[in-house]
Amino acid sequence: MSIGSNYTKLIAGKDYPRNYREFVAMFPNNEACVQYLEKLKWSNGFVCPKCQESSNPWRHTRNRLVCPNCRNQTSVTTGTILDKTRTPLTTWFDAAWHLTTSKNGMSAKTLEITLGTSYRVAWTMLHRYRVAMVRTEREKLSGIVEVDETMIGGVEKEGKRGRGSQKSIVVIGVELKEPKGFGRIRMRHIPDASGSNLLPFIVDTICPNETEIRTDGWNGYNDLHKQGYTHKRTILSGSDSPAHESMPGVHQVAGLLKRWILGTHQGSVLPIHLQSYLEEFTFRFNRRTSRNRGLVFRRLLEQASRTEPVTESDVIHGYEW
Repeated sequence: MSIGSNYTKLIAGKDYPRNYREFVAMFPNNEACVQYLEKLKWSNGFVCPKCQESSNPWRHTRNRLVCPNCRNQTSVTTGTILDKTRTPLTTWFDAAWHLTTSKNGMSAKTLEITLGTSYRVAWTMLHRYRVAMVRTEREKLSGIVEVDETMIGGVEKEGKRGRGSQKSIVVIGVELKEPKGFGRIRMRHIPDASGSNLLPFIVDTICPNETEIRTDGWNGYNDLHKQGYTHKRTILSGSDSPAHESMPGVHQVAGLLKRWILGTHQGSVLPIHLQSYLEEFTFRFNRRTSRNRGLVFRRLLEQASRTEPVTESDVIHGYEW
């Protein structure tokens, strides 16, 4: 069903669509998608990627932009995850909309059926978007932060459980709010729970100033004070409270993560791709209070327009985070 011109005028100039009807009206073709990406990538006007000069570019065929100063040719997708894509931009936008507005996200199989593409195209698009979900300049966690590990997938071998099992180990950091509630999270897939893996995660993701880190009694966290952190340990074996009460943030987030992997992705997550799924879950969790899912859609495309190219070969054997 076509949408009337009056409705199209009504949404003209809006920063992002509020619902699927507005989405269809805003992005009916590739040209509309290109114009939207230009606004996201060059919010203050076109800047030539070669000479770095601001100007009003000459517009050629196939959406090429030519800098009037240095004559360099570029496009809005050059230098982004959409660079040299043969998939229509309308399909990319449709994938971003369904990915961000679906309550629990979408598996590659579901996206394949929804978009009418091949499984390979849907799978690659999802992994490229997952790379774009990570902002290099994102702020570190602060305040009161719980840190602990959880096990994802795999099977126990030789009767081993916990940190000694063959499952994938994921370390989680969760901001705690007072008197209750959770803030942002960070996650990382690590090869083992030694201090040589736990401490770099904490240094990379948690601000040392005025931050209290709460952990269990695992000795992998013993050197936190050397990094300038205030460290509060809870020896769970000697505590009267169960683990989910002593460290509620990490355990609740870990439970949500496992249910999401099992429900949305049917538990089919290979260890080499696990970090990509963790980044998607982090992106979704940290924006769970967004006023409108269309705003999350806009944010994803904004980050996609500023993320360097990612090819299929970069993600097929696991992206090097």
